[in-house]
Amino acid sequence: MLYDANKKSLLVAYLLWFFLGGLGGHRFYVGKTGSAVGMIALLIVGSALAAVGIGAVLLMILGIWVIVDAFLIPKWIRIKNTQLANTLASGGQVPN
Repeated sequence: MLYDANKKSLLVAYLLWFFLGGLGGHRFYVGKTGSAVGMIALLIVGSALAAVGIGAVLLMILGIWVIVDAFLIPKWIRIKNTQLANTLASGGQVPN
């Protein structure tokens, strides 16, 4: 019961990726906060420098990063759910 209430959903992760990919929404969802903040920073800096030219390169890098993440999401969800199951099986607390 605790597992079902706390497991990560592949559908939710992909919806976050689709709608908030450039903001790292899918990365926040799976607990990859540092790289999600990096994506936001890349988006802000790239947008601010878009008129100069280097910003376009930064935004292209971000776009490639988001596309690559689409292939990594299933593995992240599988790992998160396995960690949750192992924690619950050993009598541990549900991580926040």
